[in-house]
Amino acid sequence: MHKVSVIMGSPSDLETIQETINLLKEFKVPFAAKVLSAHRTPEELTAYVKAEEKRGVKVFIAAAGMSAALAGVVAAHTTVPVIGVPIETKNLKGLDSLLSTVQMPPGVPVACMSIGKAGAKNAVLFALEILGVTDGNIRKRLRRYRENMRFQIRKTKIKL
Repeated sequence: MHKVSVIMGSPSDLETIQETINLLKEFKVPFAAKVLSAHRTPEELTAYVKAEEKRGVKVFIAAAGMSAALAGVVAAHTTVPVIGVPIETKNLKGLDSLLSTVQMPPGVPVACMSIGKAGAKNAVLFALEILGVTDGNIRKRLRRYRENMRFQIRKTKIKL
């Protein structure tokens, strides 16, 4: 049974969300990934979210660009935590996606990460923190991951 469900609004979002998938694999966390659109496949999206909740998924990560309604629609159909990743767009550089993801009405929360690949990476780390509340092994792996980041920064030498 997978713990995280990653949903992309279109196939082109995979380039951004690949970092999420890579980290889930690195942390050995079972996950599913699917392309479903809030606007082009609304019935399929709703059915998928409801089925995932029944299967016991613990966190949704929803990545979309432009109007970026995906995370909000997912959140409207579940009480499982939803993390939104705004995809960078050509016209507005992802500002449209960010505002669409972050502007949720009271009562339907979505955790919103930053635009693009940094947001995709932080989304999985935040999902792992959520899972780590009840899974000590994930919490330990996150501590090691952070310690490794710290080590990488500390060993950086600048030649002047």
